[in-house]
Amino acid sequence: MFRPRIIPVLLVRDNELVKSIQFKDYRYIGDPINAVKVFNDLKADELVFLDIEATKKKRTISLDLVEQVGEEANMPFAVGGGISTLEDIQKIISKGAEKVIINTYGVNNPNFIREASEHFGSSTIVISIDVKKKFLKGKVLWTHSGKKSHKYLPVDFAKLAEEKGAGEIIIQSIEKDGTMSGYDLDLIRDISTSVTIPVVALGGASKLDDLEKAYKIGFANALAAGSMFVFQGPKKGVLINYIEKKDLSIFR
Repeated sequence: MFRPRIIPVLLVRDNELVKSIQFKDYRYIGDPINAVKVFNDLKADELVFLDIEATKKKRTISLDLVEQVGEEANMPFAVGGGISTLEDIQKIISKGAEKVIINTYGVNNPNFIREASEHFGSSTIVISIDVKKKFLKGKVLWTHSGKKSHKYLPVDFAKLAEEKGAGEIIIQSIEKDGTMSGYDLDLIRDISTSVTIPVVALGGASKLDDLEKAYKIGFANALAAGSMFVFQGPKKGVLINYIEKKDLSIFR
């Protein structure tokens, strides 16, 4: 029986793990490779690594880091950050990543999504859509780590990304990021019901109930979280964790 993938999302800055609240107030979490080792032991379905400064610094996520993750990880993983050429994608997947995540460059150049999907296959290309309300505009797309808004409405760009050949969409609420207040279920449902490719929910999860709602109410195909899998307890002590297998029965 189908069960949604449950995916820890790890933010990287200067090859260190950090965690944000609404794409700011970054807190140091630890070493990426140590986190991979823990998630190996916990048998995570998949991992995502996002370099939050790559676009600003006009580079990609560190290939050395991708290679280290590839050598250590027992599960599939995807990486994003600063990807803007086919050569970038080739280098990253040659280091062991199964998928690449494209955000800013894909929004600015939608035809690149087509070019990348035709060259590497749709299953390799994931489009990340970051969403936040803009005064008098409602929910719109943002790029450059949430610093630049765009004209696209989330559903419109999701449809465009699918049309251009994307194999998967990560839908992220900037306002929910790191708040641990639950997903934006309306946003997830709007995207999930407008496209036929898999949609990954991200932003705001803190407990199993949040994951269940995103799956059963938001119709997400996969469930991703950051804070939920790196913090523990009311004081948010750093502790890498994952869903216990016995709790996965809620998705059946």
